[in-house]
Parts: sequence; structure tokens; C-alpha cells
Amino acid sequence: MCDPICTAQAQDWANERLNQSPRHGEWVDIKSGERTIKAFVVYPERKEKTPVVIVIHEIFGLTDWVRGICDQLAKNGVIAIAPDLLSGQTYSDVDGARKAISVLTKEQIKTDLDAAADYALKIPAGNGALAVCGFCWCGGVTFSYANENPKLKAAYSFYGPAPDEASKVANIPCPVYGFYAENDERVGATIPKAEELMKAAGKKYEPVIYKGATHGFMREGEMPNPSEANKKARDDAWARWKTLLKQL
Repeated sequence: MCDPICTAQAQDWANERLNQSPRHGEWVDIKSGERTIKAFVVYPERKEKTPVVIVIHEIFGLTDWVRGICDQLAKNGVIAIAPDLLSGQTYSDVDGARKAISVLTKEQIKTDLDAAADYALKIPAGNGALAVCGFCWCGGVTFSYANENPKLKAAYSFYGPAPDEASKVANIPCPVYGFYAENDERVGATIPKAEELMKAAGKKYEPVIYKGATHGFMREGEMPNPSEANKKARDDAWARWKTLLKQL
């Protein structure tokens, strides 16, 4: 069985890149309610204080690829922290991770993300600016959490379901930037309603749909032998994201 901080899926290609990184990454313990969770933190190589981005992992758990996203964010000048929402649990494969995540309550997820946010804002190298990003299932969680944390400066939602009720966007304090795949009708169908709700609430929502891409293109696009469409979508999304990170 895996230990609490292992990956749910073998990703040698992601781990190899991570091992070659010159940036400092570390595991930390964070008090979350009555329990302690693990989180992976990566620091950029710069002398100035920087923003912090909370990285919410996919339904596969805190994989090597997610840790690699943290490292790539740090490469682009921000501190990245990925809380392990499955801290304290064991699972042997991808299906096990999915099942473990499926029973997490909204209250526990919010408690863990709040704990990560509080920790992030106290990092000495941080400048007080806080953002959040998430992928797949947690792309939806990212949108939801933006409605729950008034301290956020930006939210980056990657191919996650968008809100469908006015109450789910009413308290969003920051711009929400969406990254979506053209060939992902399940998620894509939620975008128009969210645009309507965000506009009515006077909120900024900028969804971009990447042509020919499929759900999960940020991960699929950097795997060995990716499809041309997913690789282009991943590269274009990163180019956009880098520009947005500079605005924090």
C-alpha cells in the first residue's frame, strides 16, 4: 500500500524532471482542524518576496505531475504549495485515490485549503499575495474555493466544472481565469451559465477554450508522445498562465 504522500500513479517522466530541478522543494506538516496534513512546497530562485499559489491536485491524488506543476510555478517566480487532501489515507492505485477523494466532504476540503492558505500567507518569503489553481475535479473546487476565501487575488481553473448558481459566485473577490479543452463537452457545457452568473455579479471571468484539446491536456500535453493538439494546448495555456502570474 502507498503511504500518505506517495503517488497514486507511476509517473517516471514527471519524477525525472522534478529530480533534475535546481529549485528547493520540501514536504511540510500543516495543522488542519483536529488533524495534520502534508503539503509540498517549492520556492523560486529569487531574492524578492513573491506571491504564493495554492495548487489543488487532481482526483488521482498528489502525484509527481502535480509536484512538477509546483516546480514549474516556482520556475516562473512564485512559491507553490500543494496540500495533500488525502493526508492520512492509504490507497494502492488510481481507483483507490478516486474513491478516497469521492468521500471527502466539502467541509473537510475547505478546512484543509484554509489551513494551506493560512500557512502560505505566513511564509516569510511570501509577499502577501495569494492565488489558487486546480485541475480536473479540483478545477471545480478552485472555482468553489474562490467563493469562500476573500483573501485570494486570482483563481486559475483548469477544465473543472463551473458554478451553476448565483450564490456560488456572489462572494468571489478576484478574477477567475478558465482553461478548457474543446473536446470536453461535459465541462464545456457549464461555461455559458458561469459566464452569465459572473457577469450579473460584476465578477471577472475569462474562459479560454483550447482547440482540439481533450480533458486533462495540461498533464497529457507533457507526457511522452502527447497528441499534437494537447501539446499545443498545454504550451499555449502555460504561456497565458505565465503572463497572468506576473499580474499577481
